[in-house]
Amino acid sequence: MSKKNKGLQGVVYSTDPDFGYISDDPEIQETPEPRLQNLRVQLDRKQRGGKAVTLITGFAGKQEDLEQLAKKLKQKCGVGGSAKDSEITFVKILL
Repeated sequence: MSKKNKGLQGVVYSTDPDFGYISDDPEIQETPEPRLQNLRVQLDRKQRGGKAVTLITGFAGKQEDLEQLAKKLKQKCGVGGSAKDSEITFVKILL
């Protein structure tokens, strides 16, 4: 099945004039307010060559809001990192 027809749920053709197709594609969701977010902070060393990184997972919302949060956290902590797949990754601060 081609990628463009991946979420069609097996519907090929319908003669029903009132047929309303419902897609499986997730809609772009609004970002909940901060107090409703369920974020988890954890230290991770797996598949990173022994380098410790901090992971912040569980973000729900738009990619733009995730990147904005990551930018603010990286500035406050003075570290580099990335934000993708509802996860923020940055190098652990060693004191």
